[in-house]
Amino acid sequence: MENIKLYTIDEVAKILIVTQRTVYNYIKSGSLNAIKIGKYWRVKHSDLEQFIEAGSNQ
Repeated sequence: MENIKLYTIDEVAKILIVTQRTVYNYIKSGSLNAIKIGKYWRVKHSDLEQFIEAGSNQ
């Protein structure tokens, strides 16, 4: 199994320079894919890259 980098909501917020609430809104709207592990949301590195690329193409 390959190593999969997962980010916390706080890490994603810092990378994107937005608030945690904004990251949750991206997830809720479906524009950012995330998985829930236990009670915590995690974002795969590849999903974050895809989200950033999609945003820069608009």
